Amino acid sequence: MNFKILRYPGLFTMLIVVILLNSCDKGTLYDQSQEIPDLGWHKDSAAYFSMEIEDSIQPCNFYINVRNTDDYPFRNLYLFLTTNLPNNNTTRDTIELLLADASGKWIGKGFGVLRDNQIVIRKNLIFPLTGTYRFSIEQAMRQDYLKGIRDVGIKVEIAE
Repeated sequence: MNFKILRYPGLFTMLIVVILLNSCDKGTLYDQSQEIPDLGWHKDSAAYFSMEIEDSIQPCNFYINVRNTDDYPFRNLYLFLTTNLPNNNTTRDTIELLLADASGKWIGKGFGVLRDNQIVIRKNLIFPLTGTYRFSIEQAMRQDYLKGIRDVGIKVEIAE
């Protein structure tokens, strides 16, 4: 076998850089998560996120990311999502996320005790204003301390 590319280290390096750059997620506008304490997610605790929107025309997909363990005792997860818009208006939504199917099998990706879930909340969302949007996520499961949730986050990407 003749690997001529290996004879030219500069060409090989450039090829690797091109592959890495093409593998980057160019459509992601925001992707942040916050860790939940080991004790559990307290009913009065919120995860806070802040993002800048510069384009009020571009449709986006809005996701909630949840990392749970096998210790999570429910199939679903109810959340309160509060959104503060740049004009100081506020919305509050109750969202149900399914983390396991009817048989109890975890839906998220992963192995071992951890499962990562990226759940689309809204496709082709158009943010009505440019500026800073602030989000808070609270658990709405009526548990003082909700066990088994490790991280919660938000991802916003440009819709295709």
